[in-house]
Amino acid sequence: METLNAFWDNFINYLSNEDTWIVWGGTFIKIICIIIVAGLVVRIAKSVIRNLFKVRSRTPMQVSERREMTLLKLLQNVVAYVVYFAAIIAVLDALTVDITGLLAGAGILGLAVGFGTQSLVRDIITGFFIIFEDQFSAGDYVRIGEAEGYVEEIGLRTTKIKSWTGELHIFPNGMINDVTNFSIHNSVAVVDISIAYEEDIDRAEKEIISLLDSLEGKYEDILLKPELLGVQMLGPSDVVMRVIAETQPMKHWYIGRALRKDIKHHLDQLGIKIPYPRMVMYSRQEEAQNTED
Repeated sequence: METLNAFWDNFINYLSNEDTWIVWGGTFIKIICIIIVAGLVVRIAKSVIRNLFKVRSRTPMQVSERREMTLLKLLQNVVAYVVYFAAIIAVLDALTVDITGLLAGAGILGLAVGFGTQSLVRDIITGFFIIFEDQFSAGDYVRIGEAEGYVEEIGLRTTKIKSWTGELHIFPNGMINDVTNFSIHNSVAVVDISIAYEEDIDRAEKEIISLLDSLEGKYEDILLKPELLGVQMLGPSDVVMRVIAETQPMKHWYIGRALRKDIKHHLDQLGIKIPYPRMVMYSRQEEAQNTED
């Protein structure tokens, strides 16, 4: 009981000491200053990196915009990690924590758990290879496994892909084995048009070609004039004709929808019919009566 009372008296005396509050106040102010300075350094560094990349993009040297955007985000993340790590060390030093012993202990601990962090190292190394080999970059439309969408970010450890329906898929870089990149080369819009068997196929072909010739310059995303390949398939109730158009990467969906609309309007104006489902019905009684006659 006397020991507890002595401890309590010492604690009260410690809190009542003016020097104690001066020391803790100075430490608190130092920590706040470290956090503010770290935040400012990160913002300034990111701004400088962004401006450097803008200046580089204006040079005559050909630079891949996709690659530049990926490297920009990667460098900004690296700067943030380094500055915040230094800020944590400074905060611990302000709290009179033995940094040398802590770092030595961290080194021993890191060696001990190194075998358990092989996947982390693999993710980081794979991430660097993805960037420097330019397998895909931020803004590309890719397919990884069953996920398909635009690359939101390539980090040191993970890659984020956002599908067109809004889902965000996050992949560890070390788990990315097969990638299909749709944004490197030009795309091709494929449009199939169904024409009724009763229509003149030769006339329909000439009119479609005439329409495609008139579309030159209408769509900026079309790189080459759309081409009619001819009859693609003979269906149960229609003749399918195929039109293709080379477009900018990932613009084939938009161009395909636009071409279908233009061709539909053009065929309607000419009276060329597109087939629709038909059903033939007969009566057994009429069939039996015709047989008797």
